[in-house]
Amino acid sequence: MVNADVHVLESRTRDRVLRVVSQEGPVSIAGLVERLGLTETAVRRHVDGLAADGLVEAREASGPRRRGRPARSWVLTEHGHRALVSDYDHLAGEALRFMRSTVGESAVKAFAEQRVAALEERYADRLDAAGDSTAERADALVEALNADGFAASARPVGLPGNSGPGAGVQLCQGHCPVQHVATEFPELCEAETEAFSRLLGVHVQRLATLAHGDHVCTTFVPTSTTSPTTTPERPTS
Repeated sequence: MVNADVHVLESRTRDRVLRVVSQEGPVSIAGLVERLGLTETAVRRHVDGLAADGLVEAREASGPRRRGRPARSWVLTEHGHRALVSDYDHLAGEALRFMRSTVGESAVKAFAEQRVAALEERYADRLDAAGDSTAERADALVEALNADGFAASARPVGLPGNSGPGAGVQLCQGHCPVQHVATEFPELCEAETEAFSRLLGVHVQRLATLAHGDHVCTTFVPTSTTSPTTTPERPTS
């Protein structure tokens, strides 16, 4: 009985590590230790196991090198993303292909718009309670997305204290329940981006998507009152 309990605990911890890599990746071992509250030894054991199973892979970290272990950060592999996707993803793909072949492309677009309309309705009160600040509304959107399993996070971009052109928030989604369907049906991503714009009250810009092979979906949310004159830098994969 004790061995069974230990196995369940280990399995749950492994799942936690996988989901944090999904949400925060690229993330270092030190970052995982801080986020999970585990020892470095425990985190390395789980990361090594996930890497051996092909669920995560190492990326060389940017910045100055230090002596000892090479600096590495971790991201999900394609197999890792699939491990977080339910069978409903495949069923949705079949349904949308049937819809497209029998009704047409307009039906797929209408479905995508209806899907995000439901999302907007669920999120609207939460964002309205956050007030008029775009940054605070973005934080509220992150909370709502996490409740729906999108492994979302947000961080400010631009120079500290900068409120001029180019200032904003980089909203990331490390997991998407319909990632593989969106690869074939980009209307899902386009409708979601438009919904974010309406919820946040600003024109947002999608910089990267899981559906296009990036390790995270990234959306730039401007917080300045003046529109940026240059396109925000696309995150490196």
